[in-house]
Amino acid sequence: MAALPRSAAGDRSPWLIATVVSIATFMEVLDTTIANVALRHMAGGVGASQDESTWILTTYLVTNAIILPVSGYLATLIGRKRFYMGCVAVFTLASLGCALSDSLPILLVFRAIQGLGGGGLAPVEQSILADTFPPEKRAGAFALYGLTVVTAPAMGPALGGWITDNYSWHWIFLINLPFGALSLFLVSVFVQEPKAVREDRRKARAEGKGIDWVGFGLAALALGSLQVVLDRAVIDDGFWSPMVTWLTVACVAGFALLIPWERRQARPAVDVRLFGHRSFLASSLIMFLVAFTLFSTTQLLPQLTQDLMGYDATTAGLTLAVGGIGTIFVMPIAGRITGLVQPRWVILCALLWSGVALLHATQITLEMGFWHVSTLRILQVVALPFLFVPITTAAYVGLPPDKTNDASALINLMRNLGASVGISVMNGAVVHGAQFHQSRLVESANAANPLWAEQLRQTEQALRHAGLGAWEASQAALSQLAGQFAAQAQVLSYMDAFWLLGVAVLALWPLVFLMRDLPKGAKPSGH
Repeated sequence: MAALPRSAAGDRSPWLIATVVSIATFMEVLDTTIANVALRHMAGGVGASQDESTWILTTYLVTNAIILPVSGYLATLIGRKRFYMGCVAVFTLASLGCALSDSLPILLVFRAIQGLGGGGLAPVEQSILADTFPPEKRAGAFALYGLTVVTAPAMGPALGGWITDNYSWHWIFLINLPFGALSLFLVSVFVQEPKAVREDRRKARAEGKGIDWVGFGLAALALGSLQVVLDRAVIDDGFWSPMVTWLTVACVAGFALLIPWERRQARPAVDVRLFGHRSFLASSLIMFLVAFTLFSTTQLLPQLTQDLMGYDATTAGLTLAVGGIGTIFVMPIAGRITGLVQPRWVILCALLWSGVALLHATQITLEMGFWHVSTLRILQVVALPFLFVPITTAAYVGLPPDKTNDASALINLMRNLGASVGISVMNGAVVHGAQFHQSRLVESANAANPLWAEQLRQTEQALRHAGLGAWEASQAALSQLAGQFAAQAQVLSYMDAFWLLGVAVLALWPLVFLMRDLPKGAKPSGH
């Protein structure tokens, strides 16, 4: 296959480039989930409270969200390869700083820097793939790349649990160093900066009036505020917290000013006009919900198994890893099918499968074994490659060639926002759902209910046979049944969460008909 005008492969195989640029994304996506299970250990290591420790995650997500939408703009101004290598270097060095931190403020500073470096990786990588492969060949490339995005979140909790159980939390960050060094070396040697991309940079500098600082500032205000609100709303009791309230106002104001401002700019920091392309808009919305579902269930399932089934961090993470292994085998098939069938039909079938699998997960019980839980996870994620690959492929159909950087930035922003919103919303739904169900269960716990009275009598009788006195048995029985009520209420809340996710996924199917058809064997224009 002859090299395309904007290809980063030069005279080398484009598949080599696809492999090279996937390394750093695997490192960055893995880091977004691997730290979750080690949060308590990190808090103890830097002398932070449990509440303060959540800022270790929040700080990274805030700066990551801020840099994501403007990464395409910066890549065009600075140069795609130079910007990408700079992001890898910043992320890697910040990881070393995190590992060496001995106080919470220092750790938060390096996490913020790490988020800035990590946020620029995925958009540039997808832009490189979109320019290196013609439209009819992109599905296979995105399938290879998708292995990192889909499997890394599943492997993160298991790997993080194993590291913290057997070594120390510092190694969660130190393992990034060899990946970062390898990525920098391979990119510097194999990835090319084609003449067409260098011309984009020259034109952007010649035609533009410098950096769109207003757009950058408004995006930082809106997305940074939104990320903090999503992360702290449940912890700080929602709008009862003045910080959450004021940041919500800042977020709304930021978006309200950002959109009209950027629509008037010749070279906007965030090119919101791309959402005017129907295929890109549909792809972005579906990507948002795919990430919403993937990351929220990645959070909920280990939480369920650890809190209610007594799993340790490693075993809970392994339930996700089993599903991740399944996606590894399915991803190449998804790439092959997307190259033969129009993306909209692949996405439609995958949405139906995912929705039904999430509804099936409402059958959870506390008596389920490890493999039963793992099977539920496999059913949930096995369709993800058939969503991620065609969505990413369809997003670029019909876009101008010089907009791949901006499009990649926005599609990745939608993925990250979906993850953040999903985790926040579904955690809140589980907390409030447990309170709702527990109040309903407690209402039935009265002497007028023969089932309750009989259950209480049998429990008291069993405790008295175990050697307790009458009064002690009565109190212990009430305490034991209260614990059962609390556990059952939590299970019901998780069932509600999976039901809501399933219904939301099934309701998305009309969006697929907004997508444009992928050209079959056509010569790409400018790509």
